[in-house]
Amino acid sequence: MCDQHGLLHGATGRDEWVLDTPAMRAFIGEVRDAIDAHPGDPAAACDAIAPAFEALLGDDHWLPAEYQADAPESGMGGGIGQWLLFRAGDGALSLFSLVVPAEAQTPIHDHLAWGLVGLYRGTQHDEVYERTPDGLRLVEAKPIEPGDLYSLLPPDGDIHRVKTTSATTSVSIHLLTNDTGCTWRHRFELDTGLVLPFRSGYVNAPCADDEAGAPAGATCS
Repeated sequence: MCDQHGLLHGATGRDEWVLDTPAMRAFIGEVRDAIDAHPGDPAAACDAIAPAFEALLGDDHWLPAEYQADAPESGMGGGIGQWLLFRAGDGALSLFSLVVPAEAQTPIHDHLAWGLVGLYRGTQHDEVYERTPDGLRLVEAKPIEPGDLYSLLPPDGDIHRVKTTSATTSVSIHLLTNDTGCTWRHRFELDTGLVLPFRSGYVNAPCADDEAGAPAGATCS
């Protein structure tokens, strides 16, 4: 695998509230309380966070339109926009929206963190993979509807790709325990078997080492 040391590239020591509203402050407070109440048990923490996360997905008013827009110049490709909403000062928590235009799909990628993902707008098709000695194996393919949410508990479910199946863009909300957009992760190519360094970035927020480039080496084992 790629060297994953020192990956919290967006960490500044101060919480960053890109979307600073009472609803956001209350939600992140509940998330932190749940994590503190279940140290070392991501599954239990996800279960505790799920009701508040589900309420967020069902609220039509908390997410401004600017964070539901595609982004033609984004690092994800295909016009996919990853919009930071909040990240912790230590890089150990982030909340962001992922906007995928109609018919576009993400690369197959991992996250290297546990957390929750839910669909806010549109519909998607989700493919989940696992690594094998011969490459990747498809373990699940499912439709995703607005309000659906699922846990990421690496290694289970951590490698996937999503495609928008609605006629309009899909918007998913990600709550993960790293600074996902600024973390060097992995992109997987089914045809060649290559595992490549991958960092998605954020449309609206920099990473601390944006000038540094990818980790040494073009591929990962």
